[in-house]
Amino acid sequence: MALNAASHNIPGEKTGPITAPPPELGVDSKKDILAAASADRTGQNIPGRDGGEQNKEKKVKSEKELEKERKKAEKDAKFKAKKAAQEAAKKDSGNSTPKEKVGKKKKEEDVLPEYVEETPVGEKKILKSLDDAYHKAYIPKVVESAWYDWWEKEGFFRPEYGGRLTSDGKISEKGKFVIPIPPPNVTGKLHCGHALATALQDLLIRWHRMQGYTTLYVPGCDHAGISTQSVVENMLWRRNKQTRYDLGREKFLETTMDWKNEYHANINRVLKRMGGSFDWTREAFTMDENLSVAVTEVFCRMHEEGLIYRSNRLVNWCTKLNTALSNLEVSQKELAGRTLLDVPNYDRKVEFGVITYFKYPIDGSENEFIEVATTRPETMLGDTAIAVHPEDPRYKHLLEKKAKARHPFIDRLLPIVGDTYVEQEFGTGAVKITPAHDPNDFALGQRHNLDFINILNDDGTLNHNAGPFEGQKRFDVRYSVTEELTNLGLFVKKEDNPMKVPLCLKSKDVIEPLMKPQWWMSMKQLAEPAIKAVRDGEITITPATSEKIYYHWMENINDWCLSRQLWWGHQVPAYFVKIEGEKGDTTDNELWVTGRTEDQARQKAEAKFPGKKFTLKRDEDVLDTWFSSGLWPFSTLGWPKDTLDLNSLFPTSVLETGWDILFFWVARMIMFSLHLTGKVPFKEVYCHSLIRDSEGRKMSKSLGNVIDPIDIMEGITLQQLNDKLKVGNLDPKELKTAEKYQKTAFPQGIPECGADALRMALIGYTTGGGDISFDVAVIHGYRRFCNKIYQATKYVLGRLGNFTPRATITKSNKESLPERWILHKLSTSSKLINERLSQREFSNSTQVAYRYFYEFLCDTYIENSKAIFDEGTPEEKESAKQTLYTAIEGGLTMIHPFMPFLTEELWQRLPRREGDKTASITVAAYPEYRPEFDNPAAEAEYELLVGVSKGLRSLTSEYSIKNGNAFIQALDASTHSVLTSATSLPSIRALSGKTISDVSILSPSDPAPTGCAVYTVGASATVFLDIKGRVDIDKEITKAKDRLRKANEVVQKQKKILGMEDFEEKVSEAIKEMEREKLKAAETEGRNWEMSINQFERLKIE
Repeated sequence: MALNAASHNIPGEKTGPITAPPPELGVDSKKDILAAASADRTGQNIPGRDGGEQNKEKKVKSEKELEKERKKAEKDAKFKAKKAAQEAAKKDSGNSTPKEKVGKKKKEEDVLPEYVEETPVGEKKILKSLDDAYHKAYIPKVVESAWYDWWEKEGFFRPEYGGRLTSDGKISEKGKFVIPIPPPNVTGKLHCGHALATALQDLLIRWHRMQGYTTLYVPGCDHAGISTQSVVENMLWRRNKQTRYDLGREKFLETTMDWKNEYHANINRVLKRMGGSFDWTREAFTMDENLSVAVTEVFCRMHEEGLIYRSNRLVNWCTKLNTALSNLEVSQKELAGRTLLDVPNYDRKVEFGVITYFKYPIDGSENEFIEVATTRPETMLGDTAIAVHPEDPRYKHLLEKKAKARHPFIDRLLPIVGDTYVEQEFGTGAVKITPAHDPNDFALGQRHNLDFINILNDDGTLNHNAGPFEGQKRFDVRYSVTEELTNLGLFVKKEDNPMKVPLCLKSKDVIEPLMKPQWWMSMKQLAEPAIKAVRDGEITITPATSEKIYYHWMENINDWCLSRQLWWGHQVPAYFVKIEGEKGDTTDNELWVTGRTEDQARQKAEAKFPGKKFTLKRDEDVLDTWFSSGLWPFSTLGWPKDTLDLNSLFPTSVLETGWDILFFWVARMIMFSLHLTGKVPFKEVYCHSLIRDSEGRKMSKSLGNVIDPIDIMEGITLQQLNDKLKVGNLDPKELKTAEKYQKTAFPQGIPECGADALRMALIGYTTGGGDISFDVAVIHGYRRFCNKIYQATKYVLGRLGNFTPRATITKSNKESLPERWILHKLSTSSKLINERLSQREFSNSTQVAYRYFYEFLCDTYIENSKAIFDEGTPEEKESAKQTLYTAIEGGLTMIHPFMPFLTEELWQRLPRREGDKTASITVAAYPEYRPEFDNPAAEAEYELLVGVSKGLRSLTSEYSIKNGNAFIQALDASTHSVLTSATSLPSIRALSGKTISDVSILSPSDPAPTGCAVYTVGASATVFLDIKGRVDIDKEITKAKDRLRKANEVVQKQKKILGMEDFEEKVSEAIKEMEREKLKAAETEGRNWEMSINQFERLKIE
């Protein structure tokens, strides 16, 4: 049957919250509840016995309230009349056009002028009446305004707040919880990946803060050397036709810093808009004074220790940016075969994905050749040898006589060497060797002491070593070399060849392996203690797949190239010692000294070269951005200085980041920290999934699927989305593709969702499994959940009136069954959500909070209590108020770490408990399990009634029945006893809505009714809805059989999942529970359809 359970997202499945409105409470239901009050066997207060307000007069509605109800009734009538007229119009003239619908919607939305917040910046928000035009319904920008500035001004986000970090370094008894933000690049706007990280990190910070920990969430930005310099250089050229050399280093750095300050402010604005509870007094930037001091200290110290050295090796060279790159800054484009690619500074596309075969003549032999093959024909100009397998019979004679091949274009002989690296079966079995331009050839060249001949200039043109091709561009030579080989009769053939082409992520230029003297760091001895720290459990890495990646990389680690040929960044604190009268080689590590200052470097040089005259020249290169980022956890707390923060708050607690930078950043932080501080930098690493679009594709500007979090929070039209694309640097083809995607994905633009909905949706997506398929529709579903919370709290505030809650969270022991049930649910939900968050079961934690507030509180307890609030005795009302207050207070504090703005807005409107001076929900106590609220008996008893009511709603909805007759048959004596108690039937009617006119309770021995649709409630009861004469039986049989088939398919699917190898060992308890519940629900649904089909078949016979 129609099951109304909140969905739960696991990898590969789209999800969205259930947002249907709860059923209205009928008049008969109210009367039944009130009539049964005095017969309550389970603790409900009896009118006039124990309340103290039995003589209080019944509240009479004011003229204002009556007028409000009259206007609402008139409005409803007008709305129904309008709908009827529209239906009639459709029959006469067809449906209205989409354009007309959009126009009407826009007109309705434009009724309210733009909201203007009246609260002075930094002051506590001025709370307006909930009857105010802007507060009648949930509007994200209204609710989320003003709070952040007040939070920041009051210092709630500082670890010192409430005395949790004292001047002598003492922290809270609970302990500390510190997260350093993975510093976003200062180059531009934040994307949804940043929003995901902020949501998860701030969830943990707020949760721990509410638990009483000393918390610190460190904000900051990374200078992003290559990205920032590239953007600023492009801007200079676009605006003034200037290069950095026109400005000079000092002026260029000033210009870049000004640009950085502008974008830095934009980044901080988005982080604040997301609600990130950062301590902005501790904000860091990787080029701040202290962080720069830390970088200099580390480089000098590790050079002194011999861990940093100078060497001439192959690097990833970008000819467009004129710098070396880390592997992270290089992408590998896979080609299946011949492909033409755009390359910067080339008018025509360049051919890749082919392998060219050609011959080298053997020196001293007129008719003997050796055939080789290459995917980069231009590199043959740098060949210095040919390698064959030493056991290859085809070439043994050449090895024996130490033959050499003759280069056709350059006066160069190439020795033929034997090396087991060569695969005899691959190609011709002979391999051309270019040691200065290929990583594999580099190693072979070292083994055989070959010449390393560089043929490229830094800009990608060929140098003097290329002979007649000097001055030509590398990929122009690709064609001209092949042409000349053909003219000489040395060209053999070309074939398609699957391959990977390395591309610069920033410039899209094809990367060249190039020999460059650079600074390197020895990594193997640093990696060993970092591996041990994870193996010994000092650091945990979640999920387990990320831990495996970590081990694989660390156990196969290579030395790290530190140098970058840039100006923006930390200039290498190394100085070349030019000794008078000697010709020094800049690749010689012995001729370099480091210094924290130039004076210190001079002193080192004097000690190293006593009695010699020399000059010092500082290296113009800067360090890889990841070098300063690797110091982030401790440099942001003051290292290398001995600071209060470093002593009290280090090591940090959690590093939450994407798995894609696990080895480039996370591993380096661990190695640096262990080596420099003797401590791990953090106790836990949580790697979140990568965000993809709703079609599962990687986010890319060229696809148009990169979404600005601000656009989700504040809303944007399709036209505005298109306009933002045109501001970028997309070529016409990419622009067309991007616009097409936006039109498909966001035909009406993106609705305003707010920060709270965005946060909870992103957290809900985080299962710890595969990548996230991001869908704005899911976020908008959580916006409706925000509205549910808003309206429910608004209702509660109206019911509470002039009310003072008890000083402590406690029971009176006179609570009714529904009250005992909701308090039990609050306690068990609190226990469960704390467990889920501790286990980093983020997605499941959202479901716990969602289910408590939506299903338990709103759809069940509030609905059941309405009659008491309307017409109950003073004692009943007071008891219900106390319980409702505790339930709503618990719900808001439970959801606060997920939705900080909405919960603060509503919590501030609640009356405070006696003696409670808590200033903000941000520092209120997080709900915890309370044994005194634990009541499994009340849970079982009341959930039987809830299950029955759910069955009735499901059946009436499925068959569109109004004023239906229903039967509830108990399947055992204890269930029958519960169902026939005085309070049960009123509760069932209250929770079932207005669609049921009569409900009969049947005993286990009574015959089952006929002519009914069926819904089973576990193994306790069966719900029957009389549909005789009210539906098309043949049609319903067909539909039921189809639903039965689908239910059985789900059963088989779930059994397959639960029976998977290693399911019990590898899957978390939360996921196991969820998958078992899915199986149970599908089996129940299947039984329902089987029983209904049986009833329908009997109806046909009758």
